[in-house]
Amino acid sequence: MKAVLVRRFAPIEEAAIEDVASLVPGKGEVVVDLHAAEVNFPDILVMEGNYQKKPPLPFSPGKAGAGVVSAVGEGVTKLSIGDRVAVQVEYGAYAEQLCTTAVNCFKMPVAMPFEVAAALSLVYQTAHFALVERAHMQPGDRVMVLGASGGVGSAAVQLAKALGAGTVIGGVKGARNAELARAAGCDETVDLDMDNLRDGLRDAVHLATDGYGVNVVIDPVGGAVTEAALRALDWRGRLVVIGFAAGSIPTIKANYLLVKNIAVTGLQWSDYRERAPDWIERVQLEIFDLWSSGRLAPQIADSMPLAQFAEALNRLKSGSAHGKIILVS
Repeated sequence: MKAVLVRRFAPIEEAAIEDVASLVPGKGEVVVDLHAAEVNFPDILVMEGNYQKKPPLPFSPGKAGAGVVSAVGEGVTKLSIGDRVAVQVEYGAYAEQLCTTAVNCFKMPVAMPFEVAAALSLVYQTAHFALVERAHMQPGDRVMVLGASGGVGSAAVQLAKALGAGTVIGGVKGARNAELARAAGCDETVDLDMDNLRDGLRDAVHLATDGYGVNVVIDPVGGAVTEAALRALDWRGRLVVIGFAAGSIPTIKANYLLVKNIAVTGLQWSDYRERAPDWIERVQLEIFDLWSSGRLAPQIADSMPLAQFAEALNRLKSGSAHGKIILVS
């Protein structure tokens, strides 16, 4: 079978498609013939050696995909050959086959395309845990999603609306990204390229919320945007740190937390996958149910052959991917 192989941590162009041996499942494992893999920004960090977890070399990148179970190992009872499943792993999805434990596989709705199942995996899981488990979002809450046109951002916007949020504000850069954020479900957008972001973001949010501020901020951006977003929180507001797409780690001023009784928390989603797989399964099935009921629709910008993985990743890295890119094999 063919797979993208990373033989050393380096720029993504150094990885290559190679022929590797077909996989055989061990105890508790299944082999999935992959039809689709989700392209995510963390894949770039993993390949370049800048992610918090480094896989053993050589490895195939890719944290989420979808396909058909083709082999079942000893002790596996919940899956059978022929089952259509979404798969979430630490790495390995940029390949024609993937071997993983059965608990990392989730049966797809009958009508769901493989590309949709792949797109509804990592970013929607991350967004759901950020909103529900970490931010304790309640129906009617006012929510601001930073980077609302990106993968996690657009998923968070859709999920916030589907779960009953009130006003949802998207923090974006530029008119095109504002358009994408509104397509995902934002009621209002705010341009993060504004002058005097520190005061301007708060003022724009207050204008959109009748002076209240937001109850929840979902933040995959970091940097100065995080520091400005803290000032846009209402009393008892919650900000969830997911990542640092802006490239810098913000400094949190503890006096803001005290004066307004606000909370800042973080989310490392993969910890939940390792520590609480049953919880992950419950969330994934809820996400699938929301799709089946028409309340979620991932914004898939393009489906590209596996061999074009470097082009797909470069589009993501440059910010020219307006929606999810899915690799198909």
